[in-house]
Amino acid sequence: MKKLLWLLPLGLVAVALAAEPMTQTKEATMPTTAYEQMHFNTITGQPDSLAAYKGKVVLIVNVASKCGFTPQYKGLEALYKAKKDKGFVILGFPANNFKSQEPGTDKEIQNFCSTTYDVTFPMMSKISVKGDDIHPLYKYLTQQSNLPGDITWNFNKFLLDRDGKLIARYESKVTPDDPALVARIDELLGAQKSNKAN
Repeated sequence: MKKLLWLLPLGLVAVALAAEPMTQTKEATMPTTAYEQMHFNTITGQPDSLAAYKGKVVLIVNVASKCGFTPQYKGLEALYKAKKDKGFVILGFPANNFKSQEPGTDKEIQNFCSTTYDVTFPMMSKISVKGDDIHPLYKYLTQQSNLPGDITWNFNKFLLDRDGKLIARYESKVTPDDPALVARIDELLGAQKSNKAN
C-alpha cells in the first residue's frame, strides 16, 4: 500500500509532464513563415512550394488569359528576365474567380502563355484565390498576413522579401514596369548585397 501511495504522486507528475510537451511540440513544429507552410503544384503537375524560392525576392500574381489586364504577361516576363539573375522570381497563379476569365485547363493555359507571351517565369496549377475553396496561400496572403484584404481582380500582386515576409501588395492597374514597383523590387534585391558587403 505504501508503495502504491509513493507511486501515485509520480504518476500525477508524469501525467502533468506528458500533457505540457504536447503543446510545446505543436508550437515548435507549427510553420513560422509562408515559405514553410505553402505547397502547390506547377502548371505541369509537379509538387512545388514557397520553400523552393527562399532567398529570392518573390512577386506573386493571380493571372488570367481572358482579362483586360492579360497583356501584363508581357511586362511580367520582361521584368522577370531583367532581374531573375539577381535573385528575383515571379510566380503566376491562374485563377478563374473573376467573370470566368481563366476557363482553360492547365495545359491550355500553359500553351497560351508560352505561345502568346513567351512566358518563362514559373507558372502554377490553377487555383482559387477567394471564396470557400480559396487556396491556403491566398488565404494566408489575404487573411493572415500583415497586409490583409480580399483579391480585387486578376493580376493583383504580392511582393515578398527574401525571408518570405510580405512587403507590399499592388492592385491590378499597377503594371509590371510601374516605377514604384520596380524601385521596391530593386531595393529588396539590393538589401542582400548590402548585407554581404558589411
